[in-house]
Amino acid sequence: MNTTNNTVLITGGSAGIGFALAKLLSEKGNTVIITGRNQERLLQASAKLKNVHPIVSDIADPDDMDLLVAEIMVEFPTLNLVVNNAGRAFLHDLTEENTNASEIARKEMLTNYLSVIRLNERLLPLLKKQESAAIVNVSSIVAFVPGKLATYSASKAALHSYTQSLRMALEQDSRVKVFELMPPLVDTELSAPIGGKNGISPTVVAEQFVNALANDDYEIRVGNTEDLYRLYLSSPKEALQLMQGVRT
Repeated sequence: MNTTNNTVLITGGSAGIGFALAKLLSEKGNTVIITGRNQERLLQASAKLKNVHPIVSDIADPDDMDLLVAEIMVEFPTLNLVVNNAGRAFLHDLTEENTNASEIARKEMLTNYLSVIRLNERLLPLLKKQESAAIVNVSSIVAFVPGKLATYSASKAALHSYTQSLRMALEQDSRVKVFELMPPLVDTELSAPIGGKNGISPTVVAEQFVNALANDDYEIRVGNTEDLYRLYLSSPKEALQLMQGVRT
């Protein structure tokens, strides 16, 4: 996949991995659209970048998504790269009473999984018109082995499974490639409650992603995600014990 001269949509692009991706891709000569729920933060982020267009949008809100898709169809008809990066995560104990685990899981599944399917479905007709196009779903190391964020891990496992199915389906009759970016613990605001300061930089994630995109490496296991994946293949129990024994 070419890494320059694309029109790119990045959901959740005002901070963390999304911002790092927007920065690197804009510097490489791509037109980049970033979305976020918080207008102030989104505008502050876009002001730091060149050739980046902010659109305030909550992808978990169907009405917001309708407006987002309508604007893209009119203003950015050359869209050919969609990065589904927006996510939600809540630290809670499944064994404690009154933790509202089912409501937390609903919110995580809606943002991390169901909204991704909805947005891809809405934008696929436009992507299929392009000479070259791709969808990137940002999952996690916990797509293979669950960590401390139990229901978040489940949402990313669902996203991983869906991504594989979508890739196989699109291989049959379109030029739309499907990538999955699987970071380990990353130093972001989202990961702060689980020791994110111990994680790798979002810039490292962005750099490894762009290199993998250029080489058509569809499963992008960043940093120690690759090591855990290999351990998972050889000893699922050991991999699970490792993840439960460290902050993830």
